[in-house]
Amino acid sequence: MTAPASTGSEFDHGLLGHRCWLELPSGERIELPVERWAQASDGDEVLLDTCTGPTLDIGCGPGRLTAALAERGVVALGVDSSRTAVRLTRRRGGNALHRNVFDHIPGEGRWQHVLLADGNIGIGGDPAALLRRVAQLIAEDGDVLVELDPPGGGLRHERVRLRPGHADVAWFTWAWVGVDAIAEVANRAGLHVDRTTRHGHRWFARLEKP
Repeated sequence: MTAPASTGSEFDHGLLGHRCWLELPSGERIELPVERWAQASDGDEVLLDTCTGPTLDIGCGPGRLTAALAERGVVALGVDSSRTAVRLTRRRGGNALHRNVFDHIPGEGRWQHVLLADGNIGIGGDPAALLRRVAQLIAEDGDVLVELDPPGGGLRHERVRLRPGHADVAWFTWAWVGVDAIAEVANRAGLHVDRTTRHGHRWFARLEKP
């Protein structure tokens, strides 16, 4: 997961393995899977086994997927808005770039795979806009591997802030996409769903250009 730079100190707290959560205006809390960020977890092989060519890991966090791909001999680049995330990824042996995905990315239009794991489909709060950007990054025969919420969640947008943190920590928009909503979201981005996969409690989709 990646978050706006203005929330960096709170986000870094989670990257370093400490408990953190998203707080909604209603007071609802959504715990972030910081344990999963730190090390390979059950279900990651669904993503890793699909990546056989150059892979861009958007919102790479501490770099578990980027580094795992590098260990397999796959060219991989992590991208994150957190300098701490980039540093941790490089420490694990992965390549990483401190960059917003909507800024220039090396190799645009030539990536074979793009990863949006751990809820990163929610970056920016507009999944269709994010996928339109991602579609510019992949090759014509490339794909996007997205982690989703379980069926029944639909498409949800909320203002959130990272906690714990200072009382004046910035609010930002995040989104969640359920398996039942990904086809419509992908279609709005000019992509279509090739398949969906479940592994334990985690859900994934493979998207490609028509």
